[in-house]
Amino acid sequence: MRNKIDAVLGKTLVLIMSVMVINVLWQVFTRYVTGNPSSFTDELARYLMIWIGVLGAAYVSGRNLHVAIDILPLRQNLKTQKKLKIIVTVLIILFVLFAFVIGGTRLVYISYVLGQHSPSLQLPLAFVYVIIPISGLLIMYYKISDLKNMNS
Repeated sequence: MRNKIDAVLGKTLVLIMSVMVINVLWQVFTRYVTGNPSSFTDELARYLMIWIGVLGAAYVSGRNLHVAIDILPLRQNLKTQKKLKIIVTVLIILFVLFAFVIGGTRLVYISYVLGQHSPSLQLPLAFVYVIIPISGLLIMYYKISDLKNMNS
């Protein structure tokens, strides 16, 4: 299951990045060649960058490639290293639960209720922000999976 999620997430990130590159190239073309810059490309690039950053965090978390300070664990014995890894993983799960899932869901809900739309694209901002709780759930899945693998 985890490999399938990794594959879908990786392909989604490549697709979003490709759309962003095309979008920015269109912006450059319309600005310098036609002299009439496109009005939506700046906003779309901003939202795509948000999605890449947040989904990329989930992807990197699933691959355990995130930046880590490992000076303390490396100086400990294997048993202590395992305990520290469990503590850090539980703290990550709690942070993601409260910040991404609960906080992100509240942000999406408030944006939806207030009917907020982006200025140029007229996208509901709830759609833009929905990636935060989705990413949080993915990170929680990965970290819970890591905890299960540590204990087995």
